[in-house]
Amino acid sequence: MSSDNERSEDPGTGAPEQLALIRETVRKAKVPRAKPRTWRGAALAKERPVARVLVNKGVLHLDQYFDYAVPEELDADAQPGVRVRVRFGAGARNVRGGRREGGGLIDGFLVERLTESDYPGALAALAYVVSPEPVLGPELLALSRAVADRYAGSLADVLQLAVPPRNGRAEAKPSPEPLPPPPAPTAGSWERYAQGPAFLRALAEGGAPRAVWTALPGPHWPEEIARAMAATLASGRGALVVVPDGRAAGRVDAALTELLGRGRHALLTADSGPEKRYREWLAVRRGSVRAVVGTRAAMFAPVADLGLVAVWDDGDSSHSDDNAPFPHVREVLELRAAYGRCAFLLGGTNCTVEAAQLVESGWALPLRADREQLRIAAPLVRTVGDGELARDGAARAARLPSLAWQTVRDGLREGPVLVQVPRRGYAPRLACERCREPARCRHCAGPLQAPDQRDLDCAWCGRAETAWHCVACGGSRLRARIVGARRTAEELGRAFPAVPVRTSGRDHILDSVPDVPALVVSTPGAEPVAEGGYAAALLLDGWAMVGRPDLRAGEEALRRWTAAASLVRGQPEGGTVVIVAEPTLRPVQALVRWDPVGHARRELAERAELGFPPVSRMASVTGSPEALAAFLTAVELPPDAEVLGPVPVPGAETGRPRRPGDAPPGESWERALLRVPPGSGAALAAALKAAQAARMARGSGEQVRIRVDPPDIG
Repeated sequence: MSSDNERSEDPGTGAPEQLALIRETVRKAKVPRAKPRTWRGAALAKERPVARVLVNKGVLHLDQYFDYAVPEELDADAQPGVRVRVRFGAGARNVRGGRREGGGLIDGFLVERLTESDYPGALAALAYVVSPEPVLGPELLALSRAVADRYAGSLADVLQLAVPPRNGRAEAKPSPEPLPPPPAPTAGSWERYAQGPAFLRALAEGGAPRAVWTALPGPHWPEEIARAMAATLASGRGALVVVPDGRAAGRVDAALTELLGRGRHALLTADSGPEKRYREWLAVRRGSVRAVVGTRAAMFAPVADLGLVAVWDDGDSSHSDDNAPFPHVREVLELRAAYGRCAFLLGGTNCTVEAAQLVESGWALPLRADREQLRIAAPLVRTVGDGELARDGAARAARLPSLAWQTVRDGLREGPVLVQVPRRGYAPRLACERCREPARCRHCAGPLQAPDQRDLDCAWCGRAETAWHCVACGGSRLRARIVGARRTAEELGRAFPAVPVRTSGRDHILDSVPDVPALVVSTPGAEPVAEGGYAAALLLDGWAMVGRPDLRAGEEALRRWTAAASLVRGQPEGGTVVIVAEPTLRPVQALVRWDPVGHARRELAERAELGFPPVSRMASVTGSPEALAAFLTAVELPPDAEVLGPVPVPGAETGRPRRPGDAPPGESWERALLRVPPGSGAALAAALKAAQAARMARGSGEQVRIRVDPPDIG
């Protein structure tokens, strides 16, 4: 297209006049000629010209608010809760015209507007408001501060977990109008629990009951969670449920949609994608939706008028965040229930020691079914021990016990059969060869290990053990072995060549399988749901799970077993579970009796006697030997604190990705455990935070890694 018609006949005519006109127009403009870089010469807001900002710097010595001046042009958008960009690190010398200038741009949140600042020097101006959308409310800010203090972390790090990244397209779209409260639901399958209907009534009437719910095995738990959420919505309040993974979230999402229809709840999972997830999060913050189902990050969801917080399967490691300051969903929801005075529901087919402690302390009440209902819902559990394996010719030839082979064959006539195979790489805990009692240190009761296959030492305090003997039976021989799980699964496939075999594991996890005969081989936590339930289940190599070098090995093994067995049909329908493990082990006996609560109570009593978490509070400090020694010298611990260690930290295995807490390649790290009795946990966290902040402020070389309430202490 030609532009000749748009050109002046005399190119030189008119150009100077136009430029002069533009310059004159700029001179007469009333808008201050301030640069957004510093807003030099710009007028400040007439009311509340000071903005208190939390800068996005996760270092502990900067865990505080900073004051900035609010230019008049940003007055309308610079409201509490919005995202802003500020200049940071200019220094007190770079002041021009009473305004601090310079420094690099950094993100932050505007916390509040003030009339004047308590800082005596010159203030820098807000660079600009990223978005006028207020995303950080007072309740979320208070919760984040409480979490940061509990875990010896910074507020900025917690807000990184609590507030999702901004998405402009999602923010530009309006959220739907909120729907009126639904009617209170019927009790449904909650009738199977003696206190179930009363719990729902309390929620529907606006009450705040706290319960530890031991769910019956079977497929009903998503519907029961949905009914608890619906009862809370009926009272005009909001509800929040956090589950371990996207598969569980999908099941609760489907149950809630079937019960109440669409538009009443939001699904917050990583699988949704950043734009959709942020759009759902905004709908919750704006009050359009008052019910949330999500995974770990949803524990901070800003639900309006929160009436119920619930967590399913709190023993799952997915509930513990791998980013600083490493909060746990259960603890965060406990804080929300306490500060928000809302109902609390901790549910699962198993019972963790922390859940048992909540009941023992009276903070929550038990919610479970009687033995008659349990006999109807639970499958028959049978065991195959080492003695039977030694006498079983089939087990020696095919590495599959006769009882297990018969159970699988009978189950395949009725439907699919689940085979749970432990993951590779479990390192066994040392135990008495005679009675299987875990071998523990005489000084701190930590687990004993034999790194060089000969000398014993403690994994906690590092002291050598030269004359160990079992405190239970007096034996002096130790045992540590792992049955080849993968080879056992291969032998199982060869034993039934005409049956299709499906696998579910880390690389490929199945959501569900049809109700047709098939062998489903799965690693713990990846078991797909079978339509109509599994006809039978085979839990292989139980010793590999119980023998891990972890304080929670027995509890975790029982949790994995009950989760898999809960997918099997009830005993009246012929459901059978065979576990290949020593029958005398406490977790195995708890599975046979289907008594996870009793197992948790006994574990809690033993930990109270030995001073183990959760009765005590612990923190781990990890780093290079030099940095760790300097930190332990500088930190002012509470008088009742006990230091265990330091001991070397095993490095990452060759060929496997480095996990949080692993030493960098080629470096040797050490770890010390700090233990305090009940009531001193806050003092311990404050001391660790102060010491770490002081080291960062001085630039004292390499820093250490602090984790309060570590999930794995050996």
